[in-house]
Amino acid sequence: MEQQPSNSSKMETFRLFDGNPQPGFGLNFLESPEKPFPALPPSVEVLPSQVSSNVKYTVESVDIDGITLIKGRVNSKEVFAFSNLDLVPGKYEGGLKLWEGSVDLVKTLQSEMQDGKLSLAGKRVLELGCGHGLPGIFACLMGSSSVHFQDFNAEVLQSLTIPNVNANIQQKPKSIGTDMTECNTKTETRFFAGDWSEVQNILPYVRGDDCGINSDQEVGNGVGYDVILMAETVYAIYALPMLYQLVKKCLTSPHGVVYMAAKKHYFGVGGGSRRFLSIVEKDGVLASTMVAEIADGSSNLREVWKFHFK
Repeated sequence: MEQQPSNSSKMETFRLFDGNPQPGFGLNFLESPEKPFPALPPSVEVLPSQVSSNVKYTVESVDIDGITLIKGRVNSKEVFAFSNLDLVPGKYEGGLKLWEGSVDLVKTLQSEMQDGKLSLAGKRVLELGCGHGLPGIFACLMGSSSVHFQDFNAEVLQSLTIPNVNANIQQKPKSIGTDMTECNTKTETRFFAGDWSEVQNILPYVRGDDCGINSDQEVGNGVGYDVILMAETVYAIYALPMLYQLVKKCLTSPHGVVYMAAKKHYFGVGGGSRRFLSIVEKDGVLASTMVAEIADGSSNLREVWKFHFK
């Protein structure tokens, strides 16, 4: 879902694929794991100095329950040499669109903070599948000590995420409050590109394989992220086990928390929040709680879930 610039909060509906899937990019890759996948790009850290200079970046404002954030817009054809596609398996995972779940997640984080159920100040935060990075940017503005942004594509980070972070930090939204906008200038922001099966090899706060969940070595030793954020990341069935394993490797124990915004079902591609929940429940390591349910008629039923170690 992409938030459209206007004085109203009208949302324009997008499907996961715009139009019919292109030749060679059918949906059978989701149900046929025996078919070879395209070679994955290497996992790399993208430096702020590597912002793309040959892609036009324009900004629009997005009002989210009284907080105005900046949303960048770039032309997908300039970045990837193709257009009108939301997903090209192994090459592009939709990071140039602002999906509804990102806005839902920011609203939920704000509500959780207002209710005293969440504090982001001084926390280590990881946003997986970040795209525009609005939830992670919100964490920056709320005084997190470090916010790390991950996306499948380095090009998305270079052309969109990093400029978005810079634009929002420089803006210092008045609605955030003076104290918090002072804090955000001290937030460490880093950017990482790669597939969920391999990106843990370069993320700074990941537990070693010899560290068990809730082990004595883990508790209190500064390993892991305090808060993991992800929006619209659970659409592809084949990727859900990799995403779940990555979350467990990255989440600090015992007090880390995950917030996930997603559609209940992604029709045509098979994934959804309930598919991910089935993996979580079968494993039995994390507890889950539904935080919000959004049924506004503009898209499939949307949900926000919270996970933490049992």
